[in-house]
Amino acid sequence: MFNDLTSPLSLLQTRRSGKPRDLIAPGPDAAQMRTILQAAIRTPDHGKLAPWRFVIVRDDQRDALAMLLERAYRDEKPDAGKLEIEALHQFARQAPALVVALFTPRPSKIPLWEQELSTGAAIMNLLHAAHASGFAGSWLTGWATYSDAVRNAFGGPDDRIAGFLFLGTPSKPLEERPRPEYDKIILDWDI
Repeated sequence: MFNDLTSPLSLLQTRRSGKPRDLIAPGPDAAQMRTILQAAIRTPDHGKLAPWRFVIVRDDQRDALAMLLERAYRDEKPDAGKLEIEALHQFARQAPALVVALFTPRPSKIPLWEQELSTGAAIMNLLHAAHASGFAGSWLTGWATYSDAVRNAFGGPDDRIAGFLFLGTPSKPLEERPRPEYDKIILDWDI
């Protein structure tokens, strides 16, 4: 494990995204992935609706994912260039572990917005659990997230892809990105 975390607060303060192309083996094994996903679903969920699903894409399924992405992209952009198609294939094969997060809204009196927030919280729990397990993760969206053909391969017409979650071991130190200035985003209510 690359983390030397002494407290849960340290865990939260040190989590960073790793670029999927820089994540290498090992990734989580089946038992670790189960633990990570069990932590993911322990999230705020008004109404106990579980408006999220996680689909594990195994390593032996990455070629099929690459072909799915290529077909769907070519259907939308028949004149796609070689570099665009290569980027799709690279996307499908990066990092040793891949989980597709679905937002699966439930008919309920619970507002859709709250269900979407719960989905984002579940994904963040997944990323924190991966970090606590000694891995780095990355939450990507992009063209494939909004493709109906790609979505239909993972869920139904009422689902939405919330993101592609890539997990693995960093091949180099993770870079810290600029963070917002505390005093610009944390305010005291002034009445």
